[in-house]
Amino acid sequence: MITLIRIELFKIFRKPRTYIAFGAVASIIWLIQLGFWADGESYINFGMAALSETFDVQGRVLNGYLLAYIILQTLLVHVPLLIALVSGDMISGEANMGTLRLLASRPVSRTQIILSKFLASSVYTLALLVWMAVWTLFFSLFIFGADDMIIMKSEVVTQISAADAAWRYVAAFGFAALAMVTVSALAFLLSIFAENSIGPIMATMSIIILFTILNSLNLPIYQDIKPYLFTTHMLGWKGFFDVAVNASNEQIPGSVENLPAVMRSAGMLLLHVILFLGASLYVFRRKDILS
Repeated sequence: MITLIRIELFKIFRKPRTYIAFGAVASIIWLIQLGFWADGESYINFGMAALSETFDVQGRVLNGYLLAYIILQTLLVHVPLLIALVSGDMISGEANMGTLRLLASRPVSRTQIILSKFLASSVYTLALLVWMAVWTLFFSLFIFGADDMIIMKSEVVTQISAADAAWRYVAAFGFAALAMVTVSALAFLLSIFAENSIGPIMATMSIIILFTILNSLNLPIYQDIKPYLFTTHMLGWKGFFDVAVNASNEQIPGSVENLPAVMRSAGMLLLHVILFLGASLYVFRRKDILS
């Protein structure tokens, strides 16, 4: 099995398209960091104007922790497309090249083929998330330094101490990795039904866009299905930046305000991964391979 995974990883990383995602992620993050380095203070001052009238805000508001949060909100919306570029090609790419039938004739089971390809695409997804974490957090901290993190929401303002922020990013990136593996599993499943990569990639993004629109529509007809859509839970990483308070309305360091909800979202994403992978195994084991 390990040998099969290594072969699939070699196939992934020998293709130039694989490195498009790494280059795109680094370029976008670098441009955001450059923009905030050049004119970030005016942007932050505009956003903090109302708060500064009431409170005496001291310290470096624009710091690496805050910028990393801004980048995550911006980038995780677009990363699924980059993941689908590879995961949507895992099976359909073999069919397009005419090697899928040859692959299925080897003395390995179809289950091993699916598992090795899925695990290889998951390794690629995790590598992309680690790459994004390095650029998002470590380079932001290197450029802008570390200080307390102030997050402004529609109704509340949350201040997280610098000492309490690092572990939250580790948890947030771990949650984001699970969300992106879910997208990878969906694109992987759709690739079984196609003989070219464009179809699974476009279908994956179409499903994500459709589900996202349904999430944003506060109509009674859609309320009952929202908890079962994986897109509803993909932004659950933000829950790690909601700090619980005690009876005196003082923050509890190291706490998460609604940890059960965050864990439920993680559980729903994991369930979707299992369902998508199970469906992939079921379909591929019964598929007539003609190409």
